[in-house]
Amino acid sequence: MIMELDELTLNTIRKHDDGVFQSILWKEMDIDSRKCSRIVTKLVKDGLVIREHAVSNGARTYLIRVAETVKPSFDQLLAGDIFSPCAGCRDACQPEFCGKLGEWILNLSDGDDQS
Repeated sequence: MIMELDELTLNTIRKHDDGVFQSILWKEMDIDSRKCSRIVTKLVKDGLVIREHAVSNGARTYLIRVAETVKPSFDQLLAGDIFSPCAGCRDACQPEFCGKLGEWILNLSDGDDQS
């Protein structure tokens, strides 16, 4: 669970569309640089932000951006409105003779005709 200060830091980073320099972040949050570094390190470990080396006003710092979350897509497992029968299947069948799989494959080809 994200602690209150971690959540506040994450929300502050989100306000910057192109990311924020760590040297600016701790000033915006009114915390010391050491505390900011620890929070950002935790957020990086948790996969919530990305930290990249950067230079701001001639000084080395980090650019902090919110990590993009990839939402799973199950589109390739759908044939029309039928979900792939093989996903999670526990039947000990041979695919060449599986009626459920055959029906699903027919729905795949029916979907191609409608496009």
